[in-house]
This record gives sequence, structure tokens and C-alpha cells, in this order.
Amino acid sequence: MKKRERIITDYFNSWIRKDASVLERTFSTDVVYIESWGPAYRSLEQIEAWFTEWNKDNTVLDWNISDFYHSGDTSICEWYFQCECGGNIDGFNGVSITTFNERDEIVLLKEFQSKIPNIYPYE
Repeated sequence: MKKRERIITDYFNSWIRKDASVLERTFSTDVVYIESWGPAYRSLEQIEAWFTEWNKDNTVLDWNISDFYHSGDTSICEWYFQCECGGNIDGFNGVSITTFNERDEIVLLKEFQSKIPNIYPYE
């Protein structure tokens, strides 16, 4: 499980460093990746194009993992993400559900976000 945690952590850090070299050793060629707000990518080639395009005008400031959970070929992690996009800084909490193949390559990654601050409507 530590190997999978390192793979996920290295991937998150690649966004902070704007280092696309991590992608090829992280994902299978036929990976499916669904971002927390809807866009989906159906191959390593599409992920590489998205990574390059997004990093031209935007910057990930923080992508910090707080917890990992593992079951079979799936790892789940909770995280905080912060970026600068178009001159605006925004952040949110999130969860990634990551499925690995037998070569420890990611074959499916689904992200979910939770806006912050949380609202307590009954308080």
C-alpha cells in the first residue's frame, strides 16, 4: 500500500512542480480520469494534453493528502487542493478514488470535491 501512496503523492506533487514526466509512469495508456467538477479524460494522451494546457496559465499551490484508505486494487485519499486560476486563488477539500492494475498503474481515477467553508444551515 505504501507504493500506491507514493505513486498518488508523486502525481499530486507533479502538478505543483509542473512536471509532466511523472504521468507516463503513473497511468496506464487506457486510463479513465474524471475530474471533481465533471471533465473526463479517456487515455494517458488526453491527460498529458490536459496537464500541459492547464499548466500554461494556472498554478497548483497546494495539494495535500490528509488520509489514505485501501481495499483490494483501490486506494482512496482525502486531500486539500488550492490553485491560482486567472489571477484568483481558490481551494477546496476533496477525495480521490483510484484503481490500480497489476503493474501498479492507475487505470481509473475519480475525484470528488467539497466546497469550503462548510455551511451549517441548522445552526
